[in-house]
Amino acid sequence: MVNSTASHVALNEQLIQLNAHPADKKAAIEAVGALLVQAGMVKNDFIHSMMQREAVSNTYLGSGVAIPHGLVEDKGLIEHDAIAVLQVPGGVEWNDGQKATLIVAIAAKSDTHITILRQLTRLLQNESLLAELSTTDQTAKIIEALTGEAAAPQSSETVKDYAHAIEWTVDYPSGLHARPASSWADSAKKLGIHIQVRHDNEVAAADNMVALLQLGLRTGDQVVISAEGDNAEALLAQFKQSIMALTAKEKEDAERAQAQMKAQNTGGWQPAENHGDALYGVTASPGFMLGKAYYLSAHEPDIVDAPVSLIEGGALLDQALNQARQRMVALIDSTTRRLGAGDAEIFKAQAALLEDTSLVSAACQLMVAGHGVAWSWHQAIEDRAEQLTQSGNPLLAERAADLRDVGQRVLGYIDPALKRTTLADLPEGEWILVASDLSPSDTALLDVNKVKGLVTEFGGPTSHTAILARTLGIPAVVAVGQGLHIIETHDEIIVDGDGAAIYVRPTATNIDAAKAWIITQREKREKEEADRRKPATTTDGHTMMVAANVNRPDQVKFAMAQGAEGVGLMRTEFLFLERGDTPSEDEQYETYQAMITALDDAPLIIRALDIGGDKQVAHLKLPHEENPFLGVRGTRLLLRRLDLLLPQLKAIYRAAKDGKDVSIMFPMITSVAEITALKAHCEEMRIAVDGPNIPIGIMVEVPAAALMADVLAEHVDFFSIGTNDLTQYTLAMDRQNPDLAPEADSLHPAVLRLIEKTVQGAKKHQRHVGVCGGLAGDPLGALLLMGLGVDELSMTPRDIASVKARIRQHSLADMQAMAAKAITFENAAEVRALTGDMA
Repeated sequence: MVNSTASHVALNEQLIQLNAHPADKKAAIEAVGALLVQAGMVKNDFIHSMMQREAVSNTYLGSGVAIPHGLVEDKGLIEHDAIAVLQVPGGVEWNDGQKATLIVAIAAKSDTHITILRQLTRLLQNESLLAELSTTDQTAKIIEALTGEAAAPQSSETVKDYAHAIEWTVDYPSGLHARPASSWADSAKKLGIHIQVRHDNEVAAADNMVALLQLGLRTGDQVVISAEGDNAEALLAQFKQSIMALTAKEKEDAERAQAQMKAQNTGGWQPAENHGDALYGVTASPGFMLGKAYYLSAHEPDIVDAPVSLIEGGALLDQALNQARQRMVALIDSTTRRLGAGDAEIFKAQAALLEDTSLVSAACQLMVAGHGVAWSWHQAIEDRAEQLTQSGNPLLAERAADLRDVGQRVLGYIDPALKRTTLADLPEGEWILVASDLSPSDTALLDVNKVKGLVTEFGGPTSHTAILARTLGIPAVVAVGQGLHIIETHDEIIVDGDGAAIYVRPTATNIDAAKAWIITQREKREKEEADRRKPATTTDGHTMMVAANVNRPDQVKFAMAQGAEGVGLMRTEFLFLERGDTPSEDEQYETYQAMITALDDAPLIIRALDIGGDKQVAHLKLPHEENPFLGVRGTRLLLRRLDLLLPQLKAIYRAAKDGKDVSIMFPMITSVAEITALKAHCEEMRIAVDGPNIPIGIMVEVPAAALMADVLAEHVDFFSIGTNDLTQYTLAMDRQNPDLAPEADSLHPAVLRLIEKTVQGAKKHQRHVGVCGGLAGDPLGALLLMGLGVDELSMTPRDIASVKARIRQHSLADMQAMAAKAITFENAAEVRALTGDMA
């Protein structure tokens, strides 16, 4: 590895790509960023940070050189100081009228980037050398130019200052980098006099950003700033004021960067040394594991199109469908026994696909057109899967995997030669399974004694594969991308499900560090689980109620075993989502009654049907909406479809006769008028079945409800804040969009302020406030919510032990102070940095 001796910035052949032809600026940044990622110098998210930097500032330096770099607050994404170079001989348009031929990506945690900028600005004065570097086929020449100290000739003459001069010590923590240098140049141009900046014997015109960068000024450097011209003395003082005014912002940015780095380095595993190859994806299931990789190759069936008569083909297809149905019954039974009825519902949904007459019809039409049985069935499946993939709905897109899973199973019965390879062939031993993707049936049948982790090229955090991996307790990282192909069977790899990272072929030192981390985490988990049934009582005696989010009665036993003190959210929409028709009043009553019985008088909050947005139900025949998240969903749908609302209310009031602590709440409330109408229907159904009076609450999921909390609280008995939806509506970011998911953070100060506003409004009328969104299950989020005055937290059962443990470690006074501080911050990254203070 070649380094600049002054700055220790990594630059080697691995970090240079010659003769590139990116389609545009975005592609160029992705390509040069990938060089940094693949070399282990930055985390994958650094590429996104570089894109964000482009949105707020122009990184074109001049003379064909562009210097993309990340946001200041994202320095925590940098593992090692480095630069990467993308050579584009034909040039790529950077901005209007700017063509870049050398794209130099800079990743620097400290002021080492000053040396890089200095070298680059010197290069700008040597046009012949730049032209050579833009076309050379020798990486050594680029390395020499960027790490040497003689890119441009330097004068030995003593430089003289202008008549009026002042001294100033640079106090910018990151030195004079591009952004403040640009401000200096703008200020000097506006003043209209000659101003120069001298450091030792090097001088730059203050109105020339490139020349300023060439000085390489770091914090602590002393400079002489001098001027000449009309009113030079007064204007020089004005210039000094302008550059000193930048200090506060520069220090603030540096502090934010340190906070971000602190947040990313606190609480999670970090390699003890340069980890070599690192890949990043999306967390599908938390956990941490070290082991040997087993690469499961994708199987693409080679289907021969062999036509047969329609009678013969129809009989063969019918026989294969029946065999697949029988196999599905066995799969449902084994999954129920092994994982529980809840996860078996996945395969019940798959079994329903085998009854889809439109699929069979499509296959038969292709056979009529002269195609073979296997070919026709496969084409029908692929056509439908493609429709789901291109639907624009991430959840529907992920269902394409289910459809292909079923299709492959039928294909194997049509022609045994097309039967795909399964995990039954997995060798003895313990493995981390690596694959392009896994079908739900593959995942459900994993032998947890053999498979200790999952890594996939595709997939998403809400896929059935991800859900089953969490059920099995297997750490999983999905959506890793094509970089996955660097992994080979028997490679040692580390899967960090919490940090969404995979470390390939780690060093011996890092293997030892990983083993130590596994032991530490196991001991921590065992301690938390041992205390999970204890109340979440702070060190100064305040207790937070902790409940669980569940879908069905069979999940209650597990939730209570994990330490839940009740059910803070029963999602009744799953009664509708997991079947092909609408459940009757009696069927709903039986479910609610079973839930009450399972809870044995523990509190139960039943949420009325929440359909719409990302939850669509085909048998309800709802109209198509261009933007379902802003359309007729939740309460808006219920008030328009009394055929759905009234039977559900009657079923709930009937069941409530047998319960001591049952409540009902309504989703997506925005007005008092909605509450009034809903309460009228509740009273009508209560009287109809002679049911008890039960508390009626609402979900606070939209900013309107949070801002009107003091008004709405007068008309209801309690609030439950849905932080997932509240976040996406506040930040205008679809939480299912994979590109925006990292930014749709419920710890954003804007979201926290709305939660604070909700609590304040509720307390005016002494109303109870719970939180049933994802933020409740985040240990840091739980502390902040308690500090903001929330009365109850409801979460996924597996999160309960860790949340309770974190609450017990702190006082309410500390949480209140932390919450008060968090709402003053500018972004979620600063809030997450509080992890270090409350670890």
